[in-house]
Amino acid sequence: MTHQTTWYRRLPLLVIAIAAVLGVVFLRDQISFDALADHRSTLLAFRDGHYLWASLAFIAIYIAIVALSLPGGIWATLTGGFLFGLFPGAIYNVTGATIGAVLVFLAARAGIGAEIEAKIKSTGGLAGRLQNALAENEVSALLTMRLIPGVPFFLANLIPAFVGTKLRRFAWTTAVGIIPGAVVFTSVGAGLGDVFARGGVPDLGIIFSPPILAPLLGLAALSMLPSVIKYLRPKGL
Repeated sequence: MTHQTTWYRRLPLLVIAIAAVLGVVFLRDQISFDALADHRSTLLAFRDGHYLWASLAFIAIYIAIVALSLPGGIWATLTGGFLFGLFPGAIYNVTGATIGAVLVFLAARAGIGAEIEAKIKSTGGLAGRLQNALAENEVSALLTMRLIPGVPFFLANLIPAFVGTKLRRFAWTTAVGIIPGAVVFTSVGAGLGDVFARGGVPDLGIIFSPPILAPLLGLAALSMLPSVIKYLRPKGL
């Protein structure tokens, strides 16, 4: 592979990195609760007058936010609930997040992911053992990363690209794994009308409250069960 080809393959990842930095500098206040509150009447009017276009535009914007690692992903999720309700808002949110995540994965995989995977395999050591462990329990690991609150979404997109995860497996585990969290925050977004009426702010810490966190951790533990069974099973059985 020539140097020019290598640079060309790394261009998408470079674009994402630049967009992420510019987003933090210039868009932090544009994708926020205050921005949603200021423009809610305009957004609702556009949705009511052009529902299909509003739906498509929302999904496209959500994809761009995730794919370019722009700030405000949580507010985009809340907006989906505010504009479209729990259903189909949750579907729109999961669709946009999944497609955006796949684009990040592909950019990382084409750019430096394959090189990192090959280097880990050749050098071995702790990184190599970790790579092998992830490969042996890939589905469990991918689902667990998505289900546990606090795991950065961007990081959960990059790690699989660096350890050789197949695209199809990455895509479906992403879609399935983010459903619980998406439903929770879409539900919060669906109730923003009352929040605006009171002049309050939404409780984003709800996902860490025991009634929400406990089921999520339970699902995460369930996703890890096959790996635990495989680890505990006597060799040769």
